[in-house]
Amino acid sequence: MKKIFNITLVLFAALFIFSCRNDDDAVPEDVHEHDEIGRVVLKLTNKADAADVQTVNVISGVADGHLHLHTGDTYLAELDFQIAHDDHYHSSEEIVEEKDHHFITFGPANADIVVMRASNDVVRTDGQKLGLKSEWKINSTQATGKMNIKLVHGPTAVNQNYPSATNQLGQTQGGETDVDITVDAH
Repeated sequence: MKKIFNITLVLFAALFIFSCRNDDDAVPEDVHEHDEIGRVVLKLTNKADAADVQTVNVISGVADGHLHLHTGDTYLAELDFQIAHDDHYHSSEEIVEEKDHHFITFGPANADIVVMRASNDVVRTDGQKLGLKSEWKINSTQATGKMNIKLVHGPTAVNQNYPSATNQLGQTQGGETDVDITVDAH
């Protein structure tokens, strides 16, 4: 009887040990953890007048203002994607750290805005500029002018020179849109 009890105890112990190890192996690990972007800060500085600075905060898709763009002027544009932490926001370093997994596109509507990715912008390993820093030349805007900005995660192909090398709005294939904001720009 004692022998049967010992064998049963050993079998239960072995079953317990192997079942725990198998459970750990069966649970997939989340390799790519990232926080949700809660705020985008768009800062424009007039290239001819450094005192002319405009900042628009977009929180949960809602802009706290609009851009006043002047025909003929060129603006240095900077994007800051931020994540919420308790009661404040801080810049997400993930976009730069994982630059090859991100790309930014620009889409003006009812405005003739030429976008050039800045020389000091972050460059992906494929030679394409990410789009965090750019220059916007304002040829004309209407009262209903807008600028759409998208941050795409995991695109299979990117083209900074879309529609041309002199107007780098950018284009992607595949991937998921992490951020899609529209700011009034007139």
